[in-house]
Order: sequence, then C-alpha cells, then structure tokens
Amino acid sequence: MTKLSIEPVTRVEGHGKVTLSFDDSGKLDKVNFHVVEVRGFEKFLEGRYIEDAPVFTPRICGICQVSHNLASARAVDNVFGVKIPKTADMLRNLMQQASNVHSHALHFGMLASPDLMFPMTDDALKRNVLGVASENMDVVKDAISMRKIGQTIIQKVGGRAIHPVTAVVGGQSKPLTEEERDELLKMSENLVDTAERTLVVGKQLLEGLKEQDLLELGYFESYHMGMVNNGAQDIYEGKIRVVNPEGKIEYEYEPSEYLNYMSEGVRPYSYLKFPYLTEKGPVDGVYRVNTLSRLNVCDRMPTPIAQKYYEEFVKTFGKPAHHPMLFHYARLIELISSAELIRKFLEDDAIVGTDIRVEPTDLVGEGVGCLEAPRGTLVHHFKTDDKGIITDANLVVATVQNNPAMDIGVQKVAEKYIKTPEDAKPHVLNHMEMVIRAYDPCLSCATHTIDGKERMLSMDVYKGGKLIKTL
Repeated sequence: MTKLSIEPVTRVEGHGKVTLSFDDSGKLDKVNFHVVEVRGFEKFLEGRYIEDAPVFTPRICGICQVSHNLASARAVDNVFGVKIPKTADMLRNLMQQASNVHSHALHFGMLASPDLMFPMTDDALKRNVLGVASENMDVVKDAISMRKIGQTIIQKVGGRAIHPVTAVVGGQSKPLTEEERDELLKMSENLVDTAERTLVVGKQLLEGLKEQDLLELGYFESYHMGMVNNGAQDIYEGKIRVVNPEGKIEYEYEPSEYLNYMSEGVRPYSYLKFPYLTEKGPVDGVYRVNTLSRLNVCDRMPTPIAQKYYEEFVKTFGKPAHHPMLFHYARLIELISSAELIRKFLEDDAIVGTDIRVEPTDLVGEGVGCLEAPRGTLVHHFKTDDKGIITDANLVVATVQNNPAMDIGVQKVAEKYIKTPEDAKPHVLNHMEMVIRAYDPCLSCATHTIDGKERMLSMDVYKGGKLIKTL
C-alpha cells in the first residue's frame, strides 16, 4: 500500500491535511480530508456568567470574530428576553457587514486569487500573494484597502478591531459619534467601486478556469442552507432556508428550531464532525453553507448593484449552482452587497442615535443566536441556571457544516485526475486544495469540542467506511 499526503493544507485558517491511499496494485483506494486540531470553547464557557459569552467567543477566530461576537450577543439577549433598540441593531448590523467586507476581501486577494491566477503551475513558490502582486498589484492593493475599511469600522463600533467588546446585554455599550460617522463615511466613499472592480477581476479569472476545464473541480450536487429575510439574502437576521439539489425549498424555519433539522456524525479520520439534514440522513442529507449557498436559497439580493450581478450570475450558471469554484463568484457579489449596506447605514442619521441599550429585567435561561458568518450559517445556543451561569453551550460553526462537502470534493478531484501515485503532480494536488479553499474554511472555528459529547440530536458512528450505529 502507498500513501500520499498534502500536509498542511495551505492558505486556510487552522490545520488540515489530505491523504490518498493506493492499494497493492497501485490503484487509488481512499481519499480523505482530515482536520487535526481540537479546541475547547464549548467547555470553556460552562460555569461562566452568560454576559461573558460575547467577550469569550470572538477569541475562537481572528477573522470572523464579529460573527461570533454578535451570535453570542443575540443569544444572550434572548436568554434575558430583551429586544435591543433600533440604533443598537443598526450598529451591530454595520459591524457584521464590515466583517463580511474584510473577510471576503482578505480571502479573494490573499488566499484564493493565487489558485485562480496560477491553477496549472507546479511552482508552489508562485502560488501566493507575492505571485499575485507580480501579476496584478491592484488585486492586492484593493484587498488591503477594503480590509482596512472593514476593520476600522469594527474598531469604531466594536471598540476593538480584532475582539469587539461593545455588544452587551440589551444592546451596545457605546454609540457612534458624529465625528466617527463622518470619518467612516469618508473612508468608505469608494468602497462600492473597489468591490465592483474586484468582482470584475474575479469573473475574468473564473472564465479562465472554465477555459481550462477547471470550473468543474469538486463538483457534486447537494442541499444548500442560508438565511433569508422575506426572501432576500441577509447575513444579519432572518429565517433559515434549505433548498434541495433541484432548487426547491425544502425547509424554512426559525433559528431557535435548528435542532429539529440538523444532526452531526463523526468519522475516525477527522476531529471535525460531519453534519447532515436529520430527515435525509448522513448520505443523502449532505448540505452546504457559505456564499454560494446563500445565493442559491435567496430570491434576491438586498441592494441594487449586487442584485444586478446576482441576476447575471443566475442567468449564466442557473439556480441552484453547485460548482465549488463559484463560491468565489458569490463571495464577490456579497462583497458588493455589504459595501452598499455599509454606505446605507452610515448615511442614516439614526446610526448616531444615543438610545442604544435597554436594561434586562428577566432571565429566561435559554437563548439561540444565529446569523450568517462570512463562511456560512452560525448558531450559538446557551442554557443557564437561575443565576445566569452557563450550564450548556452549543456552537454550530459554519465550516463544520461544509466538512462533508470538502471531503467529497477532494475525493472527486482525485477520482478524476489521480489513478496512480505517478499522477499526483504538484498542480493536481493543489487542485484538491483549491476545492477546500473555495469554501474558505476556518478549521480552528469548527473543531471546538474536546470531550466528544454529542451536541446535536443524533450521532452516526462509522468504522471502515460503514455505518455501525446511530446514537
């Protein structure tokens, strides 16, 4: 038996690898995506006061920290049964859109564009941000510019750029001043234009992939999940919608009902779990989240320029679109949408209002907070005792929901391009990484439990690739 490995998978957050096994005759046998780190945030939170959750959970990740912060804040508001004021809601939404801008800009400019520019090179030293800069410096400059704007907004609204602290029980702890608003407006003056320019570059690069027959990398059909608000794409609030592989709405439900629809399985080769739609089972119920899935489930985009590109996207690729490489295209459409919403919020005088917090008067004892992180649907679920101390925490992170898709994707690439170990050329192995990077995974976010305790309704146990039992 021969084994090959890609270790580590590069240009992703966290630690993962891919292994390929060949039988004694040299024929490809198994391909798996492994996540090899474990973190313990669900356990860290137990025994803490519930008010601390929005401060602790951003430490899970330095990229999508705002999404963890706000998902926890919303869950905590629900634990205390409070509805936050309009201005506080706008400030949180502004932070969420800014987080989307900085994350999407970072991913395209630094992590994904090397794949799209140099998909056939065997020279690993070229597949990086310096290689991109030598080819098109504006891509890198625009990514840095947009990320700076996003991070500055987070710092002004959230108090800190990396681990925001202003989302508190009942709203926000500080308002946005007129001076800060004016500064942010000036900074974001050309943000929409920059995002649109980036999308044009991305489209051209994806057309190049299509010409090289690489748009099909990792293709398979699945369910898709994302949040909608009256049918429109919304990364801040709404209902969770699931469409089937043909695009028909299968479910639409309140985030608090998530346990009725989602289950997780475990497999021996990865610390990352394998979620699926409960009614459909672990094989037929594979679903995906993230940008492409959000476009697949929504009826429209919330802003005019993004809507124009959304319509063009649907006309070109159909709906639902299942190609992993199209997550890049969808990511850039969302980048424009968030840029437009940032301008909309900053131009609204309500954003500098001072009515930003209500005091809690009750303790419900359980709350669910849900929104769309840059990488997909994110759920924070807390239970407390009568003193407000956390007794149970469940964090359903976006990347873990795409784990089955990444695992299937690398298998698809290997089956198409690698028949024997000699076929595993550097650029072919990179094609497997390209599929993983298309999902923009945050592996450190996703592997968050340390005791193996199942946090969903059911768990499937596999051995030797076969289902042994369901707990």
